[in-house]
Amino acid sequence: MNQQSIAGYAPTPPAARMETHGSSMLKVAMASGQDLFARTGSMIAYEGFVQYEPNPPAIRRMASQWLTGEGAPLMRCHGDGLLYLADYGADVVVLHLNEDSLSVNGTNILAFDAHLNWGVERVKGMAKFAGQGLFNVGISGTGWVALTSRGTPIVVDCGRGADETYVDPDALVAWSSGLKMKGKRSFKASAMIGRGSGEAYQLGFSGQGFVVVQPSEDSADRLRARG
Repeated sequence: MNQQSIAGYAPTPPAARMETHGSSMLKVAMASGQDLFARTGSMIAYEGFVQYEPNPPAIRRMASQWLTGEGAPLMRCHGDGLLYLADYGADVVVLHLNEDSLSVNGTNILAFDAHLNWGVERVKGMAKFAGQGLFNVGISGTGWVALTSRGTPIVVDCGRGADETYVDPDALVAWSSGLKMKGKRSFKASAMIGRGSGEAYQLGFSGQGFVVVQPSEDSADRLRARG
C-alpha cells in the first residue's frame, strides 16, 4: 500500500505532556508516576504500556454528588507510552495550570493530571437565576487539563477591559475560579440569546481570568456519566 497519501496523519513526537492531534484528539505523554484521570470510555488508542483503573476510590467518594446514573465518569490511567483520547469528535482544548484554579462543567472534562486538587462544587448564585443548582468540578494546582467543546470555542479574557462578560450558562465550558460572578435576568426574543422566548438569565464575569464558551446551548446532559 502506498502510505504517502496518509503520511500527513501520522503523530508527531510529543513536545509536551498534553497536546492535540488535529482539533478533536488529545495525545498524552504517559510516564511512571504521572497518573492521569480521563473520562471513562475516551481512550481510542495507546502506544507502550498503559493500564486503566475504572471507578477508583477518589471517584467513588464523589459519586453521590456527580453521577446521575450508574457507572463512574472518570478512570485512572498509568504507565509509560502515548495515550490518545477523544469524546465523540468534540473539539479539544488543552490548558496548563500554574498554581491556578478552574471551574469546569463536568461534561466538558476529558482528562487532567491526577496530582491536581479537584472536587465537585456547587456554583454559587445559579439557583437564584436558573431555578436550580449547578455542580461543576473545581481543579487547582500546577498541571495539565484537557477540556472538550461542542464546536470551536472562544476563550474570553475578562481582564482586558472594564466591561463585564456575560455568558449563557448552558454554553459555559469553564472559567477561572478567581473571577467575580453575578447573575442577570433579561427578556429576550428567541432569536437573540439562548433558546425559547421570555425571561432569560446570563452569568456576568469580571476580574482577572478567562471564560471558555462553546457554540452550543444544550444542557440536557450536564454532569451525565459516560458509560
